[in-house]
Amino acid sequence: MNDKQIYAALEISDHEVRMIVGEFFNTRFNIIKVERIPCSGVSLGRVTNPAAVVESIRTACDDAHRMIGAKIEKVILGLPSYNMKRYSLKSTVAIEGIDGVITVEDIRSAMRQAEQMNIGKGLALIQTVCVKYTVNGISSRRIPIGERANELIVDVDLICADRTMSFALVNCVEQAGLQVMDLFIDVFAVAKEAALFEQAVDQNVIVLKMERDHTTLGLIARGRLNSSVISDLGVGAIAETVIDRYGLNSTDACELVKYSAKLDRTSYSDNPVYIWQEGGDARKITERELCECIQPKVQEWISAIENLCTPILQAGKTAVIITGEGGEMQGLNVLLQRTLRCEVKNYIPETLGGRNAGLTACLGLFYAYNDRQPITGYTDNSLDMETFIKSVSYRENRANGNPEDTLTKKLKGILFDAKK
Repeated sequence: MNDKQIYAALEISDHEVRMIVGEFFNTRFNIIKVERIPCSGVSLGRVTNPAAVVESIRTACDDAHRMIGAKIEKVILGLPSYNMKRYSLKSTVAIEGIDGVITVEDIRSAMRQAEQMNIGKGLALIQTVCVKYTVNGISSRRIPIGERANELIVDVDLICADRTMSFALVNCVEQAGLQVMDLFIDVFAVAKEAALFEQAVDQNVIVLKMERDHTTLGLIARGRLNSSVISDLGVGAIAETVIDRYGLNSTDACELVKYSAKLDRTSYSDNPVYIWQEGGDARKITERELCECIQPKVQEWISAIENLCTPILQAGKTAVIITGEGGEMQGLNVLLQRTLRCEVKNYIPETLGGRNAGLTACLGLFYAYNDRQPITGYTDNSLDMETFIKSVSYRENRANGNPEDTLTKKLKGILFDAKK
């Protein structure tokens, strides 16, 4: 049990709170619990209803607590990329000491030096990322602890986001009784989960994180997060046409758009994809009706993304991935690929228990946090580990069973009592 590292990752999106409890054990990652609680307290980079956000976070924690048997105390928090900005600079640190060996403290010193930069009052520093290290004239992405040198040069990225929004979300988490272990913006977490930093060494990679009321476009180039912008079109805007025409609720309309519309087909069937009762009459929506209904909004979304992507595509080889809720939509990547004329894929995580595109950023928070541990030295868990271990041990004992308390023993007792 001592080898386990158990964390809780929390993402507050525009329509739900997502929480994943997972463990790293012998370098392997396993999901313990996934919670997705509806929440309408966040919209386009603003916390519109803090009380609703706090209540949804508490509900997610309570549900997870009941299943796990231990209270969640700390979380890794994912923040929207609203007003995201990156500052890049170099930090030079003289290596002191008789042996001239680089230590983790030298790297931390380089990070602290970079953090002295004035980023302005409207932004909050979310993460300090060491992108590249130069030792004795040789540059590498590998952490050079233990190497000998007179000085260490570190290429550092300061990842910033909107100050008001960031503070509001952190405050909601604290109001729910949790501590924040670390912060990452959602596009950075997506890149960690999908290993996009490695893919973006010799090409540009565009991340389209498509949620209900917006789509975040993040650009990853030369192995680092470059920039992001937000479009106010998302899955919800496409689903609105279904809501207006058929009167469905938002949740059902979004599910239809994601899982019943085969957008890349040239012809559609008249088979029903949704049936419901209204005023005593049975109503239905066919595949053809659904796709024809949402087609104009889908094309509007594609046109908006094309306008944002065109300058990037002109700069060189580019790949595009669609994730977030929109990553579940079928055929959207094919339509976008025809327009952009570059590779476009949907990204759905492969981790057992988390195979949903909406969970991509939340899963990425685990890898982002774990990759920083050699530098930060953080060893905290998200749970009360003593309580968790007792809970697991109790379940194991019950599963193994007491020889004196087996079903066969109980049946014998009942039979013998009956004879008496």
